[in-house]
Amino acid sequence: MITLGADCLLFQMVNGESVPLSAEMINVELTGEHSDQFDSHFVQHAANAVFHYFKHDLGRNTVTVGEFAGALESVLRGFGTSALAPNSPAVKQEVIVSDLKQLVSDSGNGCELFFFPRLRDEMRIQLQHSPRLLRFRGLRGCVKQLTGTRRWSARCRRLEAQILAYLGQCFQAEPKSDDCTLVVQ
Repeated sequence: MITLGADCLLFQMVNGESVPLSAEMINVELTGEHSDQFDSHFVQHAANAVFHYFKHDLGRNTVTVGEFAGALESVLRGFGTSALAPNSPAVKQEVIVSDLKQLVSDSGNGCELFFFPRLRDEMRIQLQHSPRLLRFRGLRGCVKQLTGTRRWSARCRRLEAQILAYLGQCFQAEPKSDDCTLVVQ
């Protein structure tokens, strides 16, 4: 067994793989309306602080990419709202979370035919609240439930890619999605 370096964390990717990374290996790119608010050095220092928080403050050896991104987002949001100029528009703080596994249950428990229209309806409903961040969680469990499998397979990977592509297309088609960020975990 190979031991993890003292300066590394294992990052669990969406596809189930784990990758050891040190704080210096993390590269962050901001997108969206307020992405020009921070310079790259500031963002890198914020990412290093979040890395330190997970590694040393919480004593963790493993973190999901979603957890890391959420923590970094919280840190940057905290700096962003206080760093905005007085005349600039306020940053939306609202985050809406939808559970994909619950949507599968609501749409007939394991039937893709009803799941995809239900997914689009959920996105439309949530975007009516004009959130700053729209988060869909439980993708892996949703895929397993739809495929009726316990273990991740090639069929699961295909369905996962199909759901991600569908969400992306639906999100881009919605008129209120310009000032909102979509996150799928």
